[in-house]
Amino acid sequence: MKPTRARAILHALTQGIDPDSGSELPKHAITLRSDILRALYAAVAAFDQFEARAKRRAQLPDRVGLAWTPGEEQQLATEFGAGEGVASIAEKHQRTVRAIEARLERLGMITADQRTTHNSFTGSAKGNGTEIRFYACPCAAMSARA
Repeated sequence: MKPTRARAILHALTQGIDPDSGSELPKHAITLRSDILRALYAAVAAFDQFEARAKRRAQLPDRVGLAWTPGEEQQLATEFGAGEGVASIAEKHQRTVRAIEARLERLGMITADQRTTHNSFTGSAKGNGTEIRFYACPCAAMSARA
């Protein structure tokens, strides 16, 4: 089953509609219980988050998240040392500007203050020395609301 069809079925059930016939579900249908409805809404939201994440991912360069090879690092150092712009280097390497700046910082070719992007992976805010915690898992926010 395709995710779009599964989402459509779940959405219909949350609306009290039989996904096959399009008719209203009986008033005593199990899917109309409040706890079941909350679970169905959570499933629809999960599908929506998955779809949004896939759309964002499709807009990113091909090599996002892949490990750097020593050869690629050397090429980066050579290009940056020759005065090539970060955006141009990012396009050539099929990586984000953020990834290029992070690698240049790691190689000691720029400092954190020279970056145009934030480095949220270290957990520290740029420049003021305060500590910031980042949570990527949406389940932490969901459990906090429950």
